Amino acid sequence: MQNALIIAAEETHNPLVPPVYDIVWSAVAFVIILAVFYWVIIPRITKMLDERTEAIEGGIKKAEAAQEQAAAALDEYNKQLAEARAEASRIREQARADATAIGNEVREQAAADAARITANAQAQIEAERQSALQSLRTEVGSLALDLASGVIGESLKDDAKSNAVVDRFLADLEASKAGER
Repeated sequence: MQNALIIAAEETHNPLVPPVYDIVWSAVAFVIILAVFYWVIIPRITKMLDERTEAIEGGIKKAEAAQEQAAAALDEYNKQLAEARAEASRIREQARADATAIGNEVREQAAADAARITANAQAQIEAERQSALQSLRTEVGSLALDLASGVIGESLKDDAKSNAVVDRFLADLEASKAGER
């Protein structure tokens, strides 16, 4: 019996070591799965990752190109803005110069108009003065002749004589005014 037990003990399998046919069939399945992964799944994953990498790199290149275009557009905008500011400054300076020239021209025109108006007014005043003096001389002469006719008692209708009397009277009157001053 002991021999039978020893033989039986030798025939009993270790539960941790599987039988050989299980190892072979497991190895075949593992090789098939490994081959599918190596030739099918890994190339697809690699292809997908490469496409993603290319898409990301393409996006980065597009972003860099867009950023360069934006920087170029910003530089162009700043250049145009500087030109516009310079043009606006030049226009302002030109407007100031034009305003100064127009102001000077208006002042000169106003001064010329004022001088002309003053000269016309003085000429008109002088004409009115002469007219008033003439009228006054005539009126005073007429009154003086009437008064002298009344004092003398005879008519002084002779024009030459009456004009001489009036002129002498007015000359005496002007001399007396000059002496009072």
